[in-house]
Amino acid sequence: MATDIAETLPMRPAQSNTKPRFPVPPDSCDTHFHVFEPGFAHVPAPLYTFPDGTIEKYLRMTEWLGLGRMVLVQPTYYGTDNSLLVETLRRIGPRCRAVARIETDTTEQELDRYHEAGVRGIRLDLFARSSWPTADLIAYIRQMAARARPRGWHLQFYTPGTVVRDLLPFLGDFEDTFVIDHMGYMKESEGLTPADFDRLVGILAGGHCYLKLSGPYRIAPGKPLSSVEPIGRALVAARPDRLIWGSDWPHLPNGQRDTGELLNLLADWAPDEADRHRILVESPTRLFYAD
Repeated sequence: MATDIAETLPMRPAQSNTKPRFPVPPDSCDTHFHVFEPGFAHVPAPLYTFPDGTIEKYLRMTEWLGLGRMVLVQPTYYGTDNSLLVETLRRIGPRCRAVARIETDTTEQELDRYHEAGVRGIRLDLFARSSWPTADLIAYIRQMAARARPRGWHLQFYTPGTVVRDLLPFLGDFEDTFVIDHMGYMKESEGLTPADFDRLVGILAGGHCYLKLSGPYRIAPGKPLSSVEPIGRALVAARPDRLIWGSDWPHLPNGQRDTGELLNLLADWAPDEADRHRILVESPTRLFYAD
């Protein structure tokens, strides 16, 4: 893996983020962020410019917004080399948890080391496997679930909405806990329909699924964030106890989005204070801090 960094993408200053419009509960958790530090090996052909998204910059942002806990998600930039992830967990301490990317043959000893460090889930990059037949994807998911299960971990799906759609019949009966990133990535521009979304809501309502309220700008590119409000409200109406919120900091590929504006979407999607508490505190506690 390469370590050279030719240029750096600047980050938005922490204090330029909009302050929350609602009281942020103690122990509120950002369940989806990434960090980037020089000196760690990256994949040979990264999909974006190296961001100046250091641990210190991230923590300044969370302090500004009043977020007390956080979950680091291994980015594609570092592949399955979780060295920076483990170092970040060490530096932040027990209020930080993580979701790692692993190989199918990662040793049990390595997984135990990750668990001790604070890893509580496995990230499945189904974007990289989107051309696989559905049967092969299901076999891969079952294989990874077997690695996660002994430690009480969950699976986290980073996947195109079209793959989510194709997996819904399987996921409805899947008995392991899983989280789907970015509200299911249900993009109209890729042919996803309201009926597909309704089926996803059905999985959320009745299965072992959690959905992450993150990346609204990913599912409605070029549109105002308000255009995603019907989706957010529908998810909250279905199962607020199965939702978690994630900033997706540092908002790649541009690094300049207002994280406070994204947090404030909860004021409209989940106007009830009890629902916001479920999303920001209770569900993250079950998934990441139960032990």
